Amino acid sequence: MTPAPARHGLLRIAHLSDTHVLSPSGVEWQRVLFNKRITGHANLVLNRGRVYRRAYLEAVVDAAAAMADHVVVTGDITNLALDSEFDAALALFGALARRVEVTVVPGNHDIYLPAIHRERRFPHHFGSFLASDLPQYAIDLPTGRFPCVKLRGPAAIIALSSAVPRPPFVSAGHLGAEQLQALAALLDDAQIRRRLPIVLVHHPPVDSGLRIARLRDGLVDAAALRRVLGGLERGIVLFGHIHRRLRCRLPTAAGALDVIAASGAALDHPDDAVRAGFNLYQIDAEGRIVSAEAHVVDASGRSLRQVAIAQTPGCR
Repeated sequence: MTPAPARHGLLRIAHLSDTHVLSPSGVEWQRVLFNKRITGHANLVLNRGRVYRRAYLEAVVDAAAAMADHVVVTGDITNLALDSEFDAALALFGALARRVEVTVVPGNHDIYLPAIHRERRFPHHFGSFLASDLPQYAIDLPTGRFPCVKLRGPAAIIALSSAVPRPPFVSAGHLGAEQLQALAALLDDAQIRRRLPIVLVHHPPVDSGLRIARLRDGLVDAAALRRVLGGLERGIVLFGHIHRRLRCRLPTAAGALDVIAASGAALDHPDDAVRAGFNLYQIDAEGRIVSAEAHVVDASGRSLRQVAIAQTPGCR
């Protein structure tokens, strides 16, 4: 769709993550047994404290479309990367894209098996959401062409891919030297330098204080990403993966970055920092962050209410 002009002089960006869209027909057992998917399905069944509600996700998507000019989704769109899940997710976000512009990045659940990576299933289904305005900087990855950048008013929305296949019980991400070099070149482009860079990545780029084991669950080359971003005076880095909302400030040589996580968009959980919802960021014409807030599903499961995003000290 043609990008809509920002309303009220502000660019409003809704941030969803970890939608974990499930197969509407149930688990296809022949595709789950005898591979890594069996561990993912067991986690879904046994981890009853974090239940995914399709009705919650639909309420979140509908509210985000009504409130935002642009919706970004920071990975784990599917749960087990089944074909039926990809189809269901594409139907959901395809309908959303008819109302508001959408950008997505892959998460570890979207490339669950090496075959999914090799067959390029993520770009096959979601490539239409990743049309770059500066394609000369992109490199070809099994998950698509990244970095992907969308120049929207005062902001440059920059999508990265950290999703790589891993053995069972490992979900760590990796950007790789080539993608980081491409990002560094992109950030030096005049069209980026005069805008607020908003970087999208699935895995946490910082130590969130939640004791994520970097080599098992985190972003393996997070320090290298921070070095590339270290020359920025300002910017935002949006991520998911940890299923908890948080916000912190990451100092750079020239200023600081806002680093913000969104929780799972469909999670039924009593804690507002975890509960289903989305984050909403308002950017003014000068590229300043006017507000950052969360909207979570209320007790009815049909409406959303506004809550604060907790500040996390010690971001590094």
